[in-house]
Amino acid sequence: MTSPDRRHLRWRKSSYTGSAAQDCVEVARADEREVAVRDSKDPDGPMLMLTGGQWETLLRACRVG
Repeated sequence: MTSPDRRHLRWRKSSYTGSAAQDCVEVARADEREVAVRDSKDPDGPMLMLTGGQWETLLRACRVG
């Protein structure tokens, strides 16, 4: 997997995140196969690149706890 150009990513936070929340994870669709994940406190820091299947697995694990 290659890292996409950050300038073209449209980052978003969960709708459950309040406006005052600082500890957030942001996600962006990198392309039709990958999702980029980053720490909102460090927008220029590292990104985690996940395939669609990995993203779905992560979401299921978060829902279960």
